[in-house]
Amino acid sequence: MVTGPVYGKPIIIFQGGNCINPMTLSWFSSLFKEYRIYAPDTIGHPGYSAETRVSAQDDSFALWISDLMKYFNVDKSAFIGPSYGAGIILRLAAFMPEKISCSVLVSPAGIQLGSKMKMIQKILLPMMLFNMTSSQKQLQKISDVMSYHTMKSIDKLIIGEIFTHVKLEQDMPKLTESEELISYLSPTMVIVGNQDIFFPSEKL
Repeated sequence: MVTGPVYGKPIIIFQGGNCINPMTLSWFSSLFKEYRIYAPDTIGHPGYSAETRVSAQDDSFALWISDLMKYFNVDKSAFIGPSYGAGIILRLAAFMPEKISCSVLVSPAGIQLGSKMKMIQKILLPMMLFNMTSSQKQLQKISDVMSYHTMKSIDKLIIGEIFTHVKLEQDMPKLTESEELISYLSPTMVIVGNQDIFFPSEKL
């Protein structure tokens, strides 16, 4: 998806894991009037991309981003990524840091993970019950944990459809090692949440 003034400074926005672009873009709509926005569907995730998933453990996503930028004649760009999308940006920072003018990582994957036990209790088990019963109570539990009780009804409806009809990506992006970012010098804002079950602020 492409929007914003043709001659605006470019921003590339990646969707969260197992998410769709319209949902992710709605969180950053205040940028549309000033910047040229490029928002690709992540390969293999929900959306209109190819269904074949690429590895988030190596340079695959960096090569994919480089191809996208070449297609749109963008040499260097700002990047925004929530969750899994931030993990994708970190893969680019590790292998092609010169492509990034600055970045915003929102509740980023690829740095540290929260408690796996809490994820099983508060996300995985309710998700299994939802898939077996289509219980809206279980879906509400999941959405409350994911958003700290702030998820919009349309977003809850969308994630319910994704849980029902999509084989979810279960692997997180590689945890980035400091040595990988030795050449990454671009300004970076990291936004974290104290109640984030996946990527809690104290670990990030």
